[in-house]
Amino acid sequence: MMTIGLLGTGYLGLVHGVGLANFGMKIICTDIDHQKLDLLNEGTIPFYEPDLHNHMERAIQAGFITFSNNIKLMIESSKVIFITVGTPTTENGEADLSFVEEAAHMIAAYMNEDKVVVIKSTVPVGSTRLIEQTMIDHLATRGVKFRVEIVFNPEFLSEGTAVQDMLLPKRIVIGSHSLQAKKIMNIIYKKYKERRVPFIYTDFETAEMIKYASNAFLATKISFINEFALLAEKTGANIMDIAQAMGFDPRIGPQYLQPGAGYGGSCFPKDTAAIVSFANHYGEPLHTVKAAIEANERQKVQMVERIANALSPKGSLKGMIISILGLSFKPKTDDIRDAPSVHIIRELLAKGATIRAYCPGGMTKIKLLFKQLEYQIHYCEDEYECVLAADAVVILTEWPQFNTLNLNLIKTSMRGNLWFDLRNQFVNHQTIRKQFDYQPVGLK
Repeated sequence: MMTIGLLGTGYLGLVHGVGLANFGMKIICTDIDHQKLDLLNEGTIPFYEPDLHNHMERAIQAGFITFSNNIKLMIESSKVIFITVGTPTTENGEADLSFVEEAAHMIAAYMNEDKVVVIKSTVPVGSTRLIEQTMIDHLATRGVKFRVEIVFNPEFLSEGTAVQDMLLPKRIVIGSHSLQAKKIMNIIYKKYKERRVPFIYTDFETAEMIKYASNAFLATKISFINEFALLAEKTGANIMDIAQAMGFDPRIGPQYLQPGAGYGGSCFPKDTAAIVSFANHYGEPLHTVKAAIEANERQKVQMVERIANALSPKGSLKGMIISILGLSFKPKTDDIRDAPSVHIIRELLAKGATIRAYCPGGMTKIKLLFKQLEYQIHYCEDEYECVLAADAVVILTEWPQFNTLNLNLIKTSMRGNLWFDLRNQFVNHQTIRKQFDYQPVGLK
């Protein structure tokens, strides 16, 4: 049985490791964060992702996955090592490669035989080739003749459906110039071959750009429909009908045509900023992607303005209580990174409002983020506590459990009557339209 090591047990690393373990491979997961490893060894996952815990427990019980802080032993024991560390955005919008570089140096320092190193972290175009040369130079400095075979194998996980995305991906991209590495990747991903998942074999740079191009396109699609939603409101058109009609065209497709308060999360904001910054170095400004970023920021501003103007045309929200339902950037995750809720709450607080907040997944992380403003935010146990004495309800994440709200109880609990549905979760709910001053996005 081939032993596979992973450096990094964050969202990407843990999902990928658990997925490979469920394919019957021996996986050793390591991390420099020993506290995280302690949690994992106790069976606790430090983030929320549906179905992941069950799959991890099954893999642990079968003996296919272990968590260790002994990075040296993992490297020595593994034939293939995946780098799954983060690449956060720097202040100038570029991707921070320090964690990837550190992982590469550790592997080169402890290599005891030929290894295949697979980079799954999202890195700018050209980075994999540079990392390969860095590792070769490090091995030469050590005076050893071990061969390192490098692969760039981007991930395409969506939070909330990551386990399914791992077990049955839409495509597998293998970027490498090593035939041996490609053969080993085919062995690791044998299950995908059996399930007829498309494979794309290419070079480093193309594989790196596939990842950025995919996320930039999806982000652009979201910004596109959001801009048309704003236009639809001013012309009397119905953005939901527009999006449905567009989605029937197979050249467009229905995915990512849901109007809302803007995109967020761990990928789209970070990757669009990184590819724009990278492209600028080559004199290619990527006007379309830049416009998508600007439109996304404008969308969040527009949502704040519509809430504030409806509650108080004069601008001050002092004395107003606003109920926020949904804090994570999408349902079925606890991720609040660049979530529209963060900008909207911050701006509403700046205007003097008091916030009552509830989210099935994002409460813990939003509390940490707004720790300095906790006296202005009341965190609630459920939806009904959240709406007490509220002048307005704002839906920011379309969690499924909101579909069965007791509207009569909410109606009698609120002080006001405004219902801002910034995800259009209730556009076909006639009772809400009758009982509240209902304000969706992109239609009346």
